[in-house]
Amino acid sequence: MATLAADPAWSHALARTIVPIAREHIEGFHAALDEIAREGRYLALLEAPSLAQTRRFVLDSMRNGAVHLVALVDQQVVGWCDLRPKTAATQRHSAVLGMGIVAPFRRQKLGTALLDAALRSARERGLRRVELVVRADNQGAIALYRRFGFATEGVLHGYLCVEGVDQDALLMARFA
Repeated sequence: MATLAADPAWSHALARTIVPIAREHIEGFHAALDEIAREGRYLALLEAPSLAQTRRFVLDSMRNGAVHLVALVDQQVVGWCDLRPKTAATQRHSAVLGMGIVAPFRRQKLGTALLDAALRSARERGLRRVELVVRADNQGAIALYRRFGFATEGVLHGYLCVEGVDQDALLMARFA
């Protein structure tokens, strides 16, 4: 994915919006997911699934009523936040959160705006519990989640192994 702005100061002038994902965002979402995955620091993936698999994931999310928002900068997808409701009858009040922002647009409040909008939408849909797994060394994301009321429910020791190095993760949740 070609980044829009290598200079974060310049990127503040770009038109930013947060919208529900739509078919026209699938390729951009795939590109953003792949760019972040290839960093090897934030996601459980080291590359995005194929475009066809990503398309199925997004279309299934849309069909099943998941919250799936994208952050657009000048109409290019630069981040997302999704809340996938659980399907078991006893867990339909809860969802699993996933999110990411491409590097040039981090630390510019896009994650805050995405998470706020996603949690508002979750409340409107009756979702009371939101949970996530985050790498223990991702202090920026952990701080963001804590600002929104997420608490650590456990440590997942050696949850990921990246280039032969085990990485711990935190299970965090928010109950409204």
